Amino acid sequence: MTTPAGDRPRRGRPRSGEQTARRRAALDAALAELLERGVAGTTMQAVATRAGSSKESLYAWFGNRHGLLAALIERQAEQVNSAVAQAVDRPADPRTTLVTIARNLLTLLVGDVSVALNRAAMTSPELAGLVLQHGRHTTGPLVTAFLGRLADEGHLRTDDPEEAFQLLYGLVVRDLQIRVLLGERPPGEDDIRTQARTAVGRFLVLTGGWQAPPEDR
Repeated sequence: MTTPAGDRPRRGRPRSGEQTARRRAALDAALAELLERGVAGTTMQAVATRAGSSKESLYAWFGNRHGLLAALIERQAEQVNSAVAQAVDRPADPRTTLVTIARNLLTLLVGDVSVALNRAAMTSPELAGLVLQHGRHTTGPLVTAFLGRLADEGHLRTDDPEEAFQLLYGLVVRDLQIRVLLGERPPGEDDIRTQARTAVGRFLVLTGGWQAPPEDR
């Protein structure tokens, strides 16, 4: 008996949803390899084996190992920038929002994933440029715009939101990121929460922050 065409197993190229899932699995595998073996030990063959894929698929998706690392950097940055955008688009009171932003930034910058990707970026000017483009040069304007809104509403005293962001960033990050990149043990969650609250408190003092808007005084 002939099997109806609609009941026959589908063959050929995977559907787009399957391709997306397989590509995501490859990125997950690449990140696991990077965390375990470092950038020098992360090979296309090892990633393909861990992902249950083929090197041919990896080359089709990413071009080469450099492209694979670039895709990892872009994915990580998208996740971070999305979290920051959500915080500033649906803010609580200014102090709480700033503490959330500070905690997220510090967690990111000293976390295992960020440290591994930054170390990978140090091996290539192109990757380093991607880290800056999708990291500092994207996250910074989001926070700067939020600080500008706070200044317009009378919550901060600053004529230069970009300079205010640099001040906030310096108070939050200090030298912690470079110390972790050089091998020092990263701070734990409690330390990060404390550092975020302390940094924001100092920032608000220095900027005359969290003043009631003029019409509410």
